[in-house]
Amino acid sequence: MEAVMKISRFSLTLAALVAAASLAGTVGSSFADQTLLNVSYDPTRELYKDYNAAFAAHWKAETGETVTIRASHGGSGKQARSVIDGIKADVVTLALESDIDAIAQLSGKIDKDWRKRLPNNSAPYTSTIVFLVRKGNPKGIKDWGGDLVKDGVEVITPNPKTSGGARWNYLAAWAWAHKQFGGDEQKIRDYIGELFRHVPVLDTGARGSTTTFVQRQLGDVLLAWENEAYLSVAEFGEDAFDIVVPPQSILA
Repeated sequence: MEAVMKISRFSLTLAALVAAASLAGTVGSSFADQTLLNVSYDPTRELYKDYNAAFAAHWKAETGETVTIRASHGGSGKQARSVIDGIKADVVTLALESDIDAIAQLSGKIDKDWRKRLPNNSAPYTSTIVFLVRKGNPKGIKDWGGDLVKDGVEVITPNPKTSGGARWNYLAAWAWAHKQFGGDEQKIRDYIGELFRHVPVLDTGARGSTTTFVQRQLGDVLLAWENEAYLSVAEFGEDAFDIVVPPQSILA
């Protein structure tokens, strides 16, 4: 999800490009040599590192002006709170529309109709939640049910109180349980409670949980954004991890 802070038309153009819209607006020379801050969530670091460089080059070629884009990354909920508390963002690109709604409602820095400003309700991309497991999948983890809550399995997921990715993990697990238990809320809650009893540590953001699983070697399965799982395989090798796509997940 993405929203534009009410600071300048320049920021709106940046967000439009991130959303794959055309560069429709024009900006006067008063906006030359700008530095912009994009407040984003954890697993977008690599995306925006490359995209910011591409945008800066494009803007220079189009206008002759220099723009420097700085990025702040962390758990989506924590990042939203930082903006509400006063961090001066030009653009926010967060994991949950509710985080952007909170900024709009509590700070007034974003128009409440922010979804209408860009195509696809201002959501320039989507992902899903998958399982990252050790090579060979030694615990045989394939689905949300007994695989994740059986004895001896440790699940790594971030804290839903601070991480947007964690909330998507939570919702994906809830959706599976809702279907599995025919909407019986008590059984759903029991399953969710049991799932989190298998979580040894709750990091504040998705990247922290990836570090816990991949580098600290804690846990048997990481509940992860799909792009984060593929990044782990690319960086640490196909001989270290496997990606398991559960039969049911969520469009995030």
